[in-house]
Amino acid sequence: MYKRVLLKISGEALLSDDGKPIDQKFLSYLSDEIKTIHDQGTEIAIVIGGGNIFRGFTANKETGLDRVTGDYMGMLGTVINSLALKAAFEAKGMDSRAMSAIEINKVAEPFILGKALKHLEKKRIIIFAAGTGNPYFTTDTAAALRAAEIGADVLIKATKVDGLYDKDPAKHDDAVLIKRVTYKEAIERRLRVMDMTAFSLCEENSLPVKIVNIFKKGNMKAAVNGDEEGSLITGN
Repeated sequence: MYKRVLLKISGEALLSDDGKPIDQKFLSYLSDEIKTIHDQGTEIAIVIGGGNIFRGFTANKETGLDRVTGDYMGMLGTVINSLALKAAFEAKGMDSRAMSAIEINKVAEPFILGKALKHLEKKRIIIFAAGTGNPYFTTDTAAALRAAEIGADVLIKATKVDGLYDKDPAKHDDAVLIKRVTYKEAIERRLRVMDMTAFSLCEENSLPVKIVNIFKKGNMKAAVNGDEEGSLITGN
């Protein structure tokens, strides 16, 4: 069983079927899934994207905004999502903290590594908001960075598919699920795990990456407990 984990969730996972940015039913489901690992003593940190509200890197195409402005707007979207997660967790009796890379003290604590570690030791769930605090970096990179900083045992990337495939399973019926692969093999085969900056951070820090389907009940606990669920990327 992994003792300390960082969970990366895409903002799009929060979208409701009717297009609302935050699906309360999903938040309740996610809280129940997180509670199963919280109750067994796992230390949990989370990075959530903001794509359900605003995607910074597409801003210049859709709105004419420059990339930097768009990225900062996307970061603020992750703050909104972090507050929604925090409220949902606390409604299920789990103590949690939102920590932002951009100072916004009225709604979230500033990210300070020492404080984050103390929260984890006290079994508080940490939700890291606002990415790295810098434009041009994705929330995948923020997840890899925070996971390395807090000494996470694994980075669990929660997706809508069952793991890592050799090609997009939504477009190719013959896509093959890859259960285990090394960083080197993933790069050579050009497998789309996450962006290269994030992937390089994981490789350099020997941080395993687990990819699981967040929409399948029980997957989160199985991944944390080391079961053969999803896909695992490691150094060897």
